[in-house]
Amino acid sequence: MDAIWLTGAQWLAVLRIGLGLWWLESWRHKDRRTWREGAGITWAAGVAADHRWSAVRSGFETVVAPRPRVMAYVVLYAELALGLGLVLGFLTPVALIGALLLNLLYFVLMIHDWAEQGQNSMMALICVVALFGMSWQSWSVDAALGLFR
Repeated sequence: MDAIWLTGAQWLAVLRIGLGLWWLESWRHKDRRTWREGAGITWAAGVAADHRWSAVRSGFETVVAPRPRVMAYVVLYAELALGLGLVLGFLTPVALIGALLLNLLYFVLMIHDWAEQGQNSMMALICVVALFGMSWQSWSVDAALGLFR
């Protein structure tokens, strides 16, 4: 693979790190106090209640609604863990699969919001490229430890 300025593996690492920074920003900009108190889950409940797909409505009512506080922590700290894992390149394939799944979940929940669709589809695409391009080969804890060769 020919590339300008950096090697192909380094450009994939740039993409992975950029995705990680995107997740960290998603975590950083949340008002964590109100999220822990359930504001984010309350907002999501309203989105799910009006969703055009009954599977989303019933899935939310079954999985999220009975445990809003736990789910608020799951969302908050999943975004933090994904961001740190991708920026540091630690357990990168796991972080990329987790990020892809969370983006797909957000994509389905926000199916009617075009702005969210663009963000989530681009983040999912980056996950796929970074995963199949093995973006942990350069500038990562995984590479330093010899993981996922």
